Order: sequence, then structure tokens, then C-alpha cells
Amino acid sequence: MEERFEEIKVGEKIKQIREDQAVSLEQLAQRIGVSPSVLNQIENHLVSPPLGTLIKIAHALNISVSDFFGGEAISYSLVRKDERKKVSRFASKDGISYGYSYESLGFDKKDRQMEPFLVTLQPSPMEATSLSSHPGEEFIFVLSGKVQVQLGDHTDILEPYDSIYYDATLLHRVSAFECEEARIVAVIWAPKE
Repeated sequence: MEERFEEIKVGEKIKQIREDQAVSLEQLAQRIGVSPSVLNQIENHLVSPPLGTLIKIAHALNISVSDFFGGEAISYSLVRKDERKKVSRFASKDGISYGYSYESLGFDKKDRQMEPFLVTLQPSPMEATSLSSHPGEEFIFVLSGKVQVQLGDHTDILEPYDSIYYDATLLHRVSAFECEEARIVAVIWAPKE
């Protein structure tokens, strides 16, 4: 049976929430540490934000990441395999792959402390993704393929069933290793600001 996913246009939701709060593009860009042109590209669905940037945007707008994915906030979240909400990440309006797509695995749970995602990493040049950092912690569990994790000056290769848990304030990058797709479960915790 083919899995079907609802494609989420996170940028449109970011723009709507920002405008509803009367926050200018420049103000939000400054709060999250990106240029206004990058934020404009995110809002116009030309660039999908990395998970760390999505968390920074949510905190800057005083909302939860789940607000970008919709759904009804309840005390638990049961997400069936065909109900996941998928966000594809690409580098430009031409659709150049940016290296991964992610699916929210807990979007209905209210007052979450963690953000769980199923992430598919596609092979891409290392220079296509930059090192990033944000407040909080990340846990990664490899389901399939090989994953390269860079934490500051340290680089490691993870194989299926390997995991890594790190402080997300470290400059970090997670990518598919060599020429094969990889799938991981990523759980991100970011403190409420």
C-alpha cells in the first residue's frame, strides 16, 4: 500500500502567523538570526526551513512548532503512518534538493516539550547544507542507510540502529553518507523562551 502524506507549506503558515502578530519580516529575521531575504524565501516556499530554524521561528513568535502543522491540540498524539505531515526541504524555486524531508510525528500533542520527526536524508553535497545551532538538545536514531553527523570539529558515521544525543547549541550538521538515502528518527527539545 502506497503511503500518502499531507504536504505542509510551512512558509505560508509562518507568514500568516507573523502578519497576524504584526511582526515585520525584518523583526522576525533579526530575532531568529537570518537575513530578511532568507526569511522571505522561507515564507514564499522557495526554501523550507531546517528543523532548528523552525524551532527558532516558533519561539520568536511565541508559539509551538505544532502550530505550523495544524491539527487539534490534545493531551496525546497518535499519528498513523498515512497521517504524517510532510515538509520537503529544497534549495530554490527550481526544486534543487537540499538534502532531506521531514514528517512531524507528534503534531497534535499539546504542551509538548519535544518535537519528534521522521527524516529522510537524500545524498547531497556537504556544501549544500551549513552547520547550524539552536538552544536545546537533539536525539537521532538511524533506521536505514548511513548518516554523517558533524558536531563542531568532530565527525562520525552512524549506521542502522546507532544513535546520538547532543547539545544543539553545538554547531552541527546531519546528512546522508555517501550515495545512499538514509532515514532517521529525530527528536528535538528546545527550551521555552
